[in-house]
Amino acid sequence: TVGRAKVHGHCHQKAFDAFTPVMTVLNWIPELDVEAIVSSCCGMAGSFGYEVEHIDASRQMAELSLLPAIREAGEDAWIVADGTSCRHQILDGAGREALHVARVLETALSRRKT
Repeated sequence: TVGRAKVHGHCHQKAFDAFTPVMTVLNWIPELDVEAIVSSCCGMAGSFGYEVEHIDASRQMAELSLLPAIREAGEDAWIVADGTSCRHQILDGAGREALHVARVLETALSRRKT
């Protein structure tokens, strides 16, 4: 197996049903076990979580399900999140770098060339 990927859907992806195609494409990668993280908004909501008056609410939202799921994923799992602010929240809250789906696909394609 190439590995495991835990995937967080950005709010806009979920609102416009663009998360399903992301999961479909990731499942095309041979030997990658892909699992969606069941979560709501990461808490950043664009710039909302960067604003000092919203930091606590933002962190509380992230702690509802997203950050605990990432901490439980294990160090060997790839964390995938397309939202820029989501990736910042994941890094700040769980200490993990989340990759945009395009970077995951780039890595998978570069492995096929060798």
